[in-house]
Amino acid sequence: MGGKEGSTKSAINIVDLAGSEKTSQAGTSGDRLAEGNAINKSLSCLGNVIEVLADHSQGKNLKAVVPFRDSKLTMMLKDALGGNSSTIMVAAIRPGHTYYEETLATLRYADRAKKIKNKPTINEDPQQKLIRELQEENARLKAQLEAAGGGHSGLDPEAERRMREEYEAQMRHN
Repeated sequence: MGGKEGSTKSAINIVDLAGSEKTSQAGTSGDRLAEGNAINKSLSCLGNVIEVLADHSQGKNLKAVVPFRDSKLTMMLKDALGGNSSTIMVAAIRPGHTYYEETLATLRYADRAKKIKNKPTINEDPQQKLIRELQEENARLKAQLEAAGGGHSGLDPEAERRMREEYEAQMRHN
């Protein structure tokens, strides 16, 4: 393909979003309380981003700006949430009736995230894409010609070979 090679890149973000326990249940105070509040603020910002992206996916409120800048967490997950990506979210819930409200909130959160529909596409050099498409078309046309019982243009085999070589040289050059 003209001496150039294509490459594919991927990134994996693994983020644990746990920590939104009720402060009274966890018995937190001091630094732990401040940390829990910061986590809850980041989760709220992430929820807002998810809500706007879900609305965009459903064709609603398309003029709304996605608030990625509201939190470091949302900035870090920007490409995973709204970019050219395929993203998986795992929601872990706790058994027991005492955790019913937390479980319900987690499931609502995951349901909102599930509504985000990204359409990942492979970014490809336009020149390389054109070459690939022409080569595919060339192969398809050759197959059609063979199926039609031919492959011969009516030219003598030597002239046909020279024309094919010229065509292939042009393809390599482009």
